[in-house]
Amino acid sequence: MLLNRAYYFCKPFLPYNVRLFLRRCRASYRRKRFADVWPIDERAGATPPGWPGWPEGKRFAVVLTHDVEGQKGFDRIETLMGLEAKHGFRSSFNFVPIGEYQLSESLRNLLNKSGFEVGVHGLEHDGKLYSSHRHFSEKALRIREYLREWNACGFRSPLMQHNLTWIHELALEYDSSTFDTDPFEPEPDGVGTIFPFWVPGPNGTGYVELPYTFVQDFNLFKVLGAKTIDIWKQKLDWIAAKGGMALLNTHPDYMCFGGKPARDEFPVSLYEEFLQHVRNKFGDSLWSALPRDVSRYYCASLPEQVRNSRKKVCMVAYSNYQHDNRVRRYAEALARRGDQVDVIALNWGDAKRSETEITGVRVFGIQHREKNEVSKWSYAWRTVRFLVASSIVLTRRHRRIKYDVIHVHNMPDFLVFGAWYAKWTGARIILDIHDIVPELFVSKFGIAEHSGYVRALKWVEKSAMQFADHVIVSNDLWHEKLISRSVPREKCSVCINHVDPAVFYSRQRTRSDDAVVVLFPGSFQWHQGLDIAIRAFVHFQKRVPKAEFHLYGGGGNNTEVELRRLVQELGLDGKVKFCGTLDLEGIADVISNADLGVVPKRADTFGNEAYSTKIMEFMSQGVPVVASRTKIDSFYFDDSVVRFFPSGDDRAMAEAMIEVMENPELRKSLAANGREYAKRNSWDLKKNEYLALVDGLPAKGLGNSLLEHTPGIVRG
Repeated sequence: MLLNRAYYFCKPFLPYNVRLFLRRCRASYRRKRFADVWPIDERAGATPPGWPGWPEGKRFAVVLTHDVEGQKGFDRIETLMGLEAKHGFRSSFNFVPIGEYQLSESLRNLLNKSGFEVGVHGLEHDGKLYSSHRHFSEKALRIREYLREWNACGFRSPLMQHNLTWIHELALEYDSSTFDTDPFEPEPDGVGTIFPFWVPGPNGTGYVELPYTFVQDFNLFKVLGAKTIDIWKQKLDWIAAKGGMALLNTHPDYMCFGGKPARDEFPVSLYEEFLQHVRNKFGDSLWSALPRDVSRYYCASLPEQVRNSRKKVCMVAYSNYQHDNRVRRYAEALARRGDQVDVIALNWGDAKRSETEITGVRVFGIQHREKNEVSKWSYAWRTVRFLVASSIVLTRRHRRIKYDVIHVHNMPDFLVFGAWYAKWTGARIILDIHDIVPELFVSKFGIAEHSGYVRALKWVEKSAMQFADHVIVSNDLWHEKLISRSVPREKCSVCINHVDPAVFYSRQRTRSDDAVVVLFPGSFQWHQGLDIAIRAFVHFQKRVPKAEFHLYGGGGNNTEVELRRLVQELGLDGKVKFCGTLDLEGIADVISNADLGVVPKRADTFGNEAYSTKIMEFMSQGVPVVASRTKIDSFYFDDSVVRFFPSGDDRAMAEAMIEVMENPELRKSLAANGREYAKRNSWDLKKNEYLALVDGLPAKGLGNSLLEHTPGIVRG
């Protein structure tokens, strides 16, 4: 951005040949660097969710637009209109309101009568429209006047600069200031799609974004030095095959209609060749449309609630994406509506680095983790390494992609500072509190509550929340605690670990044996109380001889080795089974085949206020749950959906388990009520609050109070 500003500041003083030389040097470098996504970014061809197709079953759309920059281009308009009409096309001309020429009413009438369209091209063509939000807002008032005066409904920024959030202030039907992929523009961040998409705004407003999908004429013929339209043809064939929108933007200023082309011109015959190629090769299979036609068709065909968006979001999490229900739920909700979502996380497997795509989300694994931290210092060292590595990857990706939102997940809180560059360059930052760190460390490592280490953790917590633009907390109890010590209420909201029906849909039981499977899936942390559950199982299996206790997960100070030793001491070998780690889909299958789920957390430690995702996962599969009566679980659940027992009492836990298994009516009631509870609080019903936050947060640039705190769950 700084180099761009410096270039455009110096541009009036630089000779044309010097400017062209500098642009060619930059283009040569960027052509090599972006060879994987230019001229074709394969990911951009993905059909958006809910896409209705083009009118009358047309294969793809062709949209022609022109930006008229100066008097020379203005004088060629009628000639260009005639050329396009000869080949059966109509186009949109975007005019600069304040510049070398004046757009007369008579020319506007001629364009409209002839089936062409008039659009607004900035206010002045000086590259300063987005210099500040205040400056943009001042200019927006006058741009809106020209939109009304010209009866125009569309806009394109000069130099393809863009801030899709600010453009809401123009109150228009569509914008066309972006592109699928074009690394040669001053702001080279593409939107990564060849389809129209919706840009939602505050209070139900919004507009359609129409990205252009071909390299522009001056860049192709003068900067890159192409002598043919082969690159246009190649891209056209690909767009047609994908059923997308072939939107070409050219400039009459650079078209030579006769004689020897000037130094900044190319023969108009190249443009005419493109029109002929389109018509001859695709004939009636294409929809030749004006930008306003595409925008209005899009809005008429797709209700607002199902329109595809194209936000660019990156998530950072010190966890394995495949296992992290909370991160996956957010990421896949965004991807399913058409957003571009990247996740920087721990690597899956033993490799140091990996890149994969999971249900439309691109996942970058950057560090391997063994959950065997024996001290607070070893944990801190590993997370600091991840902070540095994730910050480097995020900065590189942001320089290329320019994310709208960075969503950082704790633990630890300080990971949010890895988004420093993205925040500095305009991205909005969400900090998501999965676990409240000071209290967890007191429990995990036996630290004194008033020690210097815990005071430092609270200082980091407060600093991280000040850095973030919005804070999401995973339960209501922690929400109140954090508001009391670290974050203003207006920038903090609650989102508990709702079950995602896309993963935890109702599965059919596949087991046919006569065993009774008791299940615990999760981390083997001390606060989870697995030793209590194993001791309870001693009593339970005496009454239910065919019972087996299956444990999925690992890690923590209360390690698997210690639990295995306890199993041996209690003579439960073969009865208590350590089944390793599975991804979410695998865990969902396992839960659907269980007979009883247990959540034995300790109420006198961190677990007293840590919400258990497992309870609603069990409920979603109709598996009855026995859980310790903690403060947090008593807040969200009652005896109609969970069989509680006093925390820490293994005999009481065994009695509760026995009661559920020996009382068919109780078991049936818990299963039915649990299913209903999970439905009432499913992610499908709650995700719109999160999507509204992602859409509204950038629009604030102006404050943090868009999303008021709302209860995270429907109880009762």
